[in-house]
Amino acid sequence: MSTDEGAEVFRVESQELLEQIEQGLLDLAQNPGDKELVATVFRALHTLKGSGAMFGFDALAGFTHHCETAFDQVRKGEVPATRELVAAVLNAMDHMRALAEKRHVAAGEGDALLAALERVVGEAGTKMVQAAGHAPAPGAGQAKGVASWQIRFTLGDDVLVNGTRPLPMLDELRALGACRICAVTKAVPSLDELIPTECYLGWEVELTTDQPRAAIEEVFMFVIDDMTLEMTEAVSDEAQDPGKAGQQEAAAEPDGAATDAKSWRPDASVRVPALRLDELMDRVGELVIAQSRLKQIAGASTDMTLRSVAEDIEHLASELRDSMMSVRMVPVVQLFGRFRRLIHDLERDTGKEIELITEGETTELDKTVIERLADPMVHLIRNAADHGLETPAARRGAGKAPKGRITLTAKQAGAEVVITVKDDGRGVNRERVRAKAEENGLIAPGAVLSDQELLQLIFQPGFSTAASVTSLSGRGVGMDVVKRTIEGLRGALELLSPPGAGSEVSLRIPLTLAIIDGLLVRVGTARYVIPVSAVEECLELTQEQDLRSTGRSLLTIRGHLVPFIRLRDLIKTGTAPDPYQKIVVISTGTDRVGLVVDQILGDYQTVIKPLSPLHAAAGSFSGATILGDGNVALILDVGTLTAAAAQQDQMPMRAAS
Repeated sequence: MSTDEGAEVFRVESQELLEQIEQGLLDLAQNPGDKELVATVFRALHTLKGSGAMFGFDALAGFTHHCETAFDQVRKGEVPATRELVAAVLNAMDHMRALAEKRHVAAGEGDALLAALERVVGEAGTKMVQAAGHAPAPGAGQAKGVASWQIRFTLGDDVLVNGTRPLPMLDELRALGACRICAVTKAVPSLDELIPTECYLGWEVELTTDQPRAAIEEVFMFVIDDMTLEMTEAVSDEAQDPGKAGQQEAAAEPDGAATDAKSWRPDASVRVPALRLDELMDRVGELVIAQSRLKQIAGASTDMTLRSVAEDIEHLASELRDSMMSVRMVPVVQLFGRFRRLIHDLERDTGKEIELITEGETTELDKTVIERLADPMVHLIRNAADHGLETPAARRGAGKAPKGRITLTAKQAGAEVVITVKDDGRGVNRERVRAKAEENGLIAPGAVLSDQELLQLIFQPGFSTAASVTSLSGRGVGMDVVKRTIEGLRGALELLSPPGAGSEVSLRIPLTLAIIDGLLVRVGTARYVIPVSAVEECLELTQEQDLRSTGRSLLTIRGHLVPFIRLRDLIKTGTAPDPYQKIVVISTGTDRVGLVVDQILGDYQTVIKPLSPLHAAAGSFSGATILGDGNVALILDVGTLTAAAAQQDQMPMRAAS
């Protein structure tokens, strides 16, 4: 492994470790007495320091060492895990992330963070002593027994090639206590047989320490699967009296300690760069297009062998597509988990008490969609905290609990995932929105708008109802970014805000941006694709129903009125309708609409291609696909069509009123 490859591997692993540290710290802020959380954070800091030194990130290793030392005091019970200490380590963690990514950091920034951490640790220790009413006893918080260990280990032949450096591991053993190290050279070959990249040495170590066996094993955690390790223990007489010898022997093997290489082995997995997955997805898409072309050729042929081969390839292509899609799908917990730190910082910046609740975390979305949703979600949460939630005093005056609540929910609805950001704050002030919109020239004074049309003004570029610009809001760019990003994902956005009862922003996002099952239909001479997951049923439009619906286009299906749209009128085909038209009933959530088409051609595996800016402005289409004969079919935007049907259904009533 080259130096650059090793550094890239470390960057990926460091992000996971930093995420683990952040989540552990946030949990610890809620449960400061949880010793397991303290141990988890300490182990992650220790691992980050060790692996950073191993791969040449010396600045990161040195900085992290100080944070590890602070948490070692917490682990030993010498310092409590106060909220101030957690906040100081969180701030230091941001500096660690910058060092791991090799980003520029201001001169003296690290020293200032460590000074703040040292001050907080000192204050916490002082308060702990004062609370106890006396100074801590000598050795308080340390392990009760001092043990002597005989350690023998050899590393794998290729350990040097993989970037592991034995010397830092020996230094870590020295840091645990009094240590004597002797190199074992009996496996070193003659000079003419020696291979420079192989490790022939072994080591014998005599270590006296008050740390448990697990702390010693953590030194070898990165190479435990590719080494031999022998450890034997002898407890010193001065550490305990003979009556406690049996207890000490039992404590030497604590529950959960990794006592052999097999217990350290992680689940089998392979890291693959996201770019390779994207390239593979593109190849699968091209395969699906080629398979559709083969299916069309085979359908027109009388050769039964060709038809059989085409069916086999169709089956295999479908399985490959499904497998590829499952690889790209990730649970939204990876998205929601990022916002716990944001809520922690917002509480500090706004002076408000905020509780974050998440629901539906196992719902899965395409990884590309997850990545692109991060920024819009940040804007929505910051907006809810700054504009929506009231201060504790104001909430008490309104008869609410002092702590505000922001709820993130995800659920699947057909081919879409609906993500909502809801708060229990004051809600949207309609009068202020209207006044600001008139002031900015977005609407004419006194213009008649529906409630939803008025609320949608919030998403206009440059719109903000904030009285002044702060670090959180006031510049009018956040909600505009949300709207543009969601539309770029072929999604839809809806805002509900009952006066005084909070706000709820719903984001309707397609499950994937790559391949979908579609229903191919013909309108006039052109073909279109409707996502199968949105299709409820297909019906025939009788001439009687067609003639009866000249005003409001409504259809009665099993006792329920369903509005329908004639796609030929929407698309303006300029052709006469077929004598036997069909209705495809589609739905998004609770909304249903029928689409009148000339012919239903059948199912079609649809590889989604983006539209040009000219076609994207049409609004009724979410993408395009290439058919087996090389022609292009547009993919209908289900959300836009159901909204258009609802508006069409309301227009006669509005005109009458």
